[in-house]
Parts: sequence; structure tokens; C-alpha cells
Amino acid sequence: MPIIKLETRIKGEIEVVFDLARSIDLHQLSAVKTNEEAIGGRKTGLMELGEEVTWRAKHFGIYQRLTSKMTEMEKHSLFVDEMTKGIFKGFRHEHHFKDVDGEIIMTDILNYTSPLGVLGNMADKLFLEKYMTDFLTKRNEVIKAYAEEKE
Repeated sequence: MPIIKLETRIKGEIEVVFDLARSIDLHQLSAVKTNEEAIGGRKTGLMELGEEVTWRAKHFGIYQRLTSKMTEMEKHSLFVDEMTKGIFKGFRHEHHFKDVDGEIIMTDILNYTSPLGVLGNMADKLFLEKYMTDFLTKRNEVIKAYAEEKE
């Protein structure tokens, strides 16, 4: 069960970074390579506590659907989304935000459990953990670019 932790430093306002991180529209822009599209639940705008979104995306040449729900939110400091339907046995993504002298430290903690038992564990070690890390890194680069553009 991999746990991915990423820290991204962004010059900007915490309110802006927080909203960009929960924007469905910006997520779709950051995931253009996987053709990620919101097809159910909240399809545009900002995710709010208790809302769900169903994503359709192409990963490893296969279209998949994943539904996630925002299960926790503390305005401008934390939100959590968790998979309610999809290929993973478990998927919890924490988004933490902290303002340190005008620089926002955005920390992602992604805890997931792959399907297929031993085969899933092997996939994690061989490629999946790196793939997920790269996917989050790209997403965070887009958030950073938009936030710093507004600065």
C-alpha cells in the first residue's frame, strides 16, 4: 500500500491555491494526456464537501471510471477526496495547505491500495507508484502556474 507525499511551494494567496486545487475544470486541463473528463456528479466548478465526481480517463491504454467524494474540508487548509467506485481497492487523497510568509505550501498525501493482491503490489513497485507520482506532480505544476499567474 504505497503512500505518496508531495510538497509544492507556490507564490500566491492561500484562497486561490485552495480553490484551484479543488477545481474540476483545472483538473481536466492538467490531465489532458489521459483524456480525463468529468462525466457524473459535479462536472464543473469547485468541489464542495459531500459532493462526488465521476471521472472517465485513459490510463495504460484502457478507459476507466473512478468516482471520488470530498469527505473532509476545512476551508483553505485541508480537503480530502476518497474513491467510492473504481479500480483501486482503496484511494484516499489528502490536500493540505499552509501559508508561510506569503508562500503556500501545498502537500498531497495519496494513500492507495492497488487491486489484484500480489500482482498489484508488483505493479506498484515496477511502475504504478511512479506513474501516480508523475500524475500528481503534473497536476501540481498546473495549479502552481495558474496561481502564480494571478500573483
